[in-house]
Amino acid sequence: MMYIRQRKETKTIEVSEDFLSPKENVKLEKKLPSGCASGRFWKILSSVVGGIVALCIGLLTSVYLATLHENDLWFSNIKEVEREISFRTECGLYYSYYKQMLQAPTLLQGFHGLIYDNKTESMRTINLLQRMNIYQEVFLSVLYRVLPIQKYLEPVYFYIYTLFGLQAVYVTALYITSWLLSGTWLSGLLAALWYVTNRTDTTRVEFTIPLRENWALPFFAIQIAAVTYFLRPNLQPLSEKLTLLAIFMSTFLFSLAWQFNQFMMLLQALVLFILDSLDMLPAVKVTWLYGIQISCLLLVCMLQFFNSMILGSLLISFNLSVLIVRKLQKNLKTGTFLTRIGKLLLHLLLVFCLTLFLNNVIKKILNLKSDEHIFKFLKAKFGFGATRDFDANLYLCEEAFGLLPLNTFQRLSETLLFYAYVFVLLVTVITASVVAFHNLSDSVSPQPVGQTRKCAVDLKPEAAYNLIHTILFGVLALSTMRMKYLWTSHMCVFASFGLCSSEIWELLLRLIWVMRYSVPIVTLLYLCCKSWPGMMDELSELKEFYDPDTVELMDWISSNTPRKAVFAGSMQLLAGVKLCTGRTLTNHPHYEDKSLRERTQAVYQIYAKRSPEEVHSLLRSFGTDFVILEDSICYERRHQRGCRLRDLLDVANGHEMDGPGESDPDLRPADHPRFCEEIKRNLPSYAAHFTRVFQNKTFHVYKLSRNK
Repeated sequence: MMYIRQRKETKTIEVSEDFLSPKENVKLEKKLPSGCASGRFWKILSSVVGGIVALCIGLLTSVYLATLHENDLWFSNIKEVEREISFRTECGLYYSYYKQMLQAPTLLQGFHGLIYDNKTESMRTINLLQRMNIYQEVFLSVLYRVLPIQKYLEPVYFYIYTLFGLQAVYVTALYITSWLLSGTWLSGLLAALWYVTNRTDTTRVEFTIPLRENWALPFFAIQIAAVTYFLRPNLQPLSEKLTLLAIFMSTFLFSLAWQFNQFMMLLQALVLFILDSLDMLPAVKVTWLYGIQISCLLLVCMLQFFNSMILGSLLISFNLSVLIVRKLQKNLKTGTFLTRIGKLLLHLLLVFCLTLFLNNVIKKILNLKSDEHIFKFLKAKFGFGATRDFDANLYLCEEAFGLLPLNTFQRLSETLLFYAYVFVLLVTVITASVVAFHNLSDSVSPQPVGQTRKCAVDLKPEAAYNLIHTILFGVLALSTMRMKYLWTSHMCVFASFGLCSSEIWELLLRLIWVMRYSVPIVTLLYLCCKSWPGMMDELSELKEFYDPDTVELMDWISSNTPRKAVFAGSMQLLAGVKLCTGRTLTNHPHYEDKSLRERTQAVYQIYAKRSPEEVHSLLRSFGTDFVILEDSICYERRHQRGCRLRDLLDVANGHEMDGPGESDPDLRPADHPRFCEEIKRNLPSYAAHFTRVFQNKTFHVYKLSRNK
């Protein structure tokens, strides 16, 4: 087991960016001919100061997170094997490919080793660039080999510093998004400070550095900032083209870095669909964004050697369906209120049916089953029938895929973030509802291009986009805790925008200028006073990575087993085995492949009630030489009955579960005892197939005999 133990002693003026109407500009020019120059000067000065603050707050956040990582693990002082063990589960698997590229004699051989890999899955050659999103590891390894930094910076530090550097980009993008929405960089500063002070709920980068989301989310934040700017009305043609380029590049990099990109962008496409249907976004700009999403996914598909999971994604089917149906329903945005409602319901039904039809056709043609476990999980999670599917239950029983705990809101409330967010959300939802109702009611005839309808209240297109974005991603976070980082970071942006936005305060107080600036300033002061002591305590608390059992296991494997030996065990542990020892694996944590999921379930029979002959036959079918048993899994107590790994295996095998409690009536007693327990008795039937070659307090390693 891994432990973290205590180390042994060894005044700027802000000007609004809101534009005056042309008539008001003419009047001001006549009265104050020198006012324009003065206002332009202060606007430029404010922009320069705001940009400097953005860079500084981003860099400080990066240094802060890197310092916490060092303090938690004493990373600079521990051995290389301990550093690698600290990259747990799939993190270690991804980092191992960076290490593999650096150890290759040449770059060409390194690429060849990734494209024709036979060590990640035994008795099988796979294309890692097709299967996994590891282009970032390839890029970093090439960069490290090319740059003259080998003498000054170890490979592992180049890797982790890059990730912490991306956090600076992430925070800066959040800052800019809030600034664009509110018109003042004070809003961006508040968003960044909220992100840092709510670090527990906004990021987990300091202890899961190589995770795909830590690579992807900074680019997603850049994309949201670019979309926010793109949706502003009356952009200059050059500005619009450059913004579209920024959206395309950030969307492409986000898609390339994370295998779950299609699901995040599907929510984003739903945001665009809702707002376009309610006539709250320009249809032309929405079409551009749909096209960018499709083109980026197709480009990533090509780079991943035509990964079928991308071609069969719901996002591509949905976007194509929206564009097709919109062409068929040319008069969607005309008619009376009731007519519009009827047309919208028909539009929704057509898009939904066509999406399912296209998606099923594509999957039938490609024979695609890689993502079926996700839909089984969603079906069981939302109560559409119980399941005994091993993969679905594996997700359902993980805390990270459960509902968002209520204590999350308690933590967010301590920094006033949640209170501010709910306040801004209520105001903007009411405003959006009024605007949507007005748009649907006042649509007897199409409006001329560039002409807006008058309404008692107004909601800017970019604000409307961010409103629906935060609502949909909030629903995702509430239903699946692991996705909360997509919501909480945007929560910081949305809350700070509302507190600093003149529109929000005008709606409530009809332009009380003092309130617009006093509320965010008081909030900033409160955050500083409340959070500063805790942040200083975190930076001064020195800890140390401590996992002697795993270190002993990795050292033994490296010293006492052949380099071509094949190891079986839990997905999480085997990722570390590959990283630290380079041995071949039977299975691993990258779960987006049907045959791998079936192989993993077969390997996990070592924790089920199966005979030694059956287990030996299964493991040898994958070329296994050694199997690693973990007491923490065999005697697991972390989960309740029904969610322990051994329970999931028993139910999937049709066996009754251990311990007090009811089992389903159709489950039967097993014919054999639990393998991981019985093998330790060294009975002849087990000794004939398995020989124990290593053990410590946590792990037991057995060598498989060659006989069948």
